[in-house]
Amino acid sequence: MLATELIDPMIPALKSSDSVGQALDWMQEHHIGQLVLTDQGEYRGVVTEELLMDIPDDTQPLSNVMRLFEQVYVFENQHLYEILSLIIQHRMDVVAVLNEGREFIGTVSASELIRQFAQELGVQEAGAILILNLNERDYSLTEISRLVESNNVKIISSYFSSASYGMPDRSRLTLKLNRRNITAVISTLERFGYQIEAAFANTPVESIDQDRLDSLLRYLNT
Repeated sequence: MLATELIDPMIPALKSSDSVGQALDWMQEHHIGQLVLTDQGEYRGVVTEELLMDIPDDTQPLSNVMRLFEQVYVFENQHLYEILSLIIQHRMDVVAVLNEGREFIGTVSASELIRQFAQELGVQEAGAILILNLNERDYSLTEISRLVESNNVKIISSYFSSASYGMPDRSRLTLKLNRRNITAVISTLERFGYQIEAAFANTPVESIDQDRLDSLLRYLNT
């Protein structure tokens, strides 16, 4: 999914001539702490509720106030993952989308990105989650997929987390599967030497003890 498809038409863009008070009113109305600032169609940065609240005169135009992220934006053809990485890196609530001519065309919100990312991962789909401990040199999604699918189960999505430096056996592979009953999948993976760190499913998993299930729940809640 590309930036142009993620633009939220309900989020307004501020103009340099708008007042501090107008900006705060719009932030309150849209329940958001940041808004994009533009000047004659050009992106000028992001203004934040926190900074605006410190300005005693709310009739001041936004052209006189401090703005952030003036060089941080995305182009319309950038992928969701790139945008999400940028927003996390800079801790932004919104990001401006520009076209090839560097004209402002809309705003993407962090909340919409997270929602779309969750859909990409298949979070809303019914099914189990498996977390495997791996040594990076043993990582082969093709092989793991073959073993999973040998039990008539499909991988909806996967996420690989590299190990910390000097700890090659601490890489993790998180799998979202399309079935709740994954006992056979676990047995197959363990038979081929894969270490299951945790598993979560709505139906009982005989070969995974409660401590592992509890650790997964803690992992998902962090």
